Amino acid sequence: MIDTLTVALVLVPCLVIAIVFHEVAHGYAAKALGDGTASERGRLTLNPIVHVDPIGTLLVPGVLLLFGGPAFGWAKPVPVNKWRLNNPRYGMMAVAAAGPASNFVLAGVGAIIFGVLAPASWGLVPSPTGLALVAGAAGEVLYLPSGLLYFMLINVFLGLFNLLPIPPFDGSHIVGGLLPRSMRAQWDKLQQVGIFLLIAIIAGSWAFGTGWIEQIVMPPVDWVMRYYLTLASFVGGA
Repeated sequence: MIDTLTVALVLVPCLVIAIVFHEVAHGYAAKALGDGTASERGRLTLNPIVHVDPIGTLLVPGVLLLFGGPAFGWAKPVPVNKWRLNNPRYGMMAVAAAGPASNFVLAGVGAIIFGVLAPASWGLVPSPTGLALVAGAAGEVLYLPSGLLYFMLINVFLGLFNLLPIPPFDGSHIVGGLLPRSMRAQWDKLQQVGIFLLIAIIAGSWAFGTGWIEQIVMPPVDWVMRYYLTLASFVGGA
């Protein structure tokens, strides 16, 4: 239990940073495109207290990690008024894409730092959660590089997961912008009940043991992670 909690203490700060930057990126994109709602409400800040949702940012990811699930969570959504955007249709698509884009950039930053720090003597050892921890030459767990590895993984996971075309994820807003006008109104109505749809899908997945998150999201996550680790190796001169 102590080892599991230790892993959680490494993962949760990485998750908080990832989702805070994700939400702030939405807000800055909206402001750049004409909607200053997030700025007016004081949400364009990296202070996690402003963005943290006790359930989505702390409770849900903590429970998932303890039971071997993915490091998934959410923050309080940054308010966006699409009718204040210069172009509501394409503006919402850009605002939605900004969140996952910020996660991919953060993963790249993590890969560069990891590559700068990583000596050839580092290796990976399993943790109680099923994830890997970085170990030194003597087999001791190294928490900073482990945190960087998780930081990359969490950001890649959040970026790709949010691109799923399921309301209320960012991917659904991108799809909504691509739909013809005749279908867009119905799609917008679906957004209003999206969180309940998401909970039902996740609950059904766990109840029936289908593991749809792992089956759909993890293969592309593994594929993208290989490129970030290649970047880390290049930076480290390996």
